[in-house]
Amino acid sequence: MHWFTRWSPALAWAVVISALSTSFFSAENTGRVIIPILHWAFPQTPLATLLEVHHVLRKCAHFTEYFILSLLILRGIRGPRRETHLRWALLVILIVAGYASLDEWHQAFAPGRTPAFTDVLLDTAGGVAAQIVVALFALRSSAGDRRRDSLETSA
Repeated sequence: MHWFTRWSPALAWAVVISALSTSFFSAENTGRVIIPILHWAFPQTPLATLLEVHHVLRKCAHFTEYFILSLLILRGIRGPRRETHLRWALLVILIVAGYASLDEWHQAFAPGRTPAFTDVLLDTAGGVAAQIVVALFALRSSAGDRRRDSLETSA
């Protein structure tokens, strides 16, 4: 598999994350869309609650963006290989944390955006969670392979 084929999804997703870090996607701007939708869906809900839900949705987006980035970076590192290695997962987490830090630094220069160390931690947690999910799938798969092998040898 050519390196560009392996890495282009991660690079494209990194560009998407950078675009989402612009002033166009500030809390004020996303609130202009999300708060009315929430108010329409839950008309009796107080504004303070809708604002809190908007905040939580934005934080969930951080986690999700970097969960996906983590999977795509692992895809780039693994290439056509199907095995997983702890060192790959640690490298992915390091890259995700570095990109999250760079992204927050970028927000310092975007009007209406402010950098937050807590967002770096949340982004990195998304990356860690993705690697845990990959490890769990790998463990499940290898356990299934061992069971299948033992059934074949006993037959």
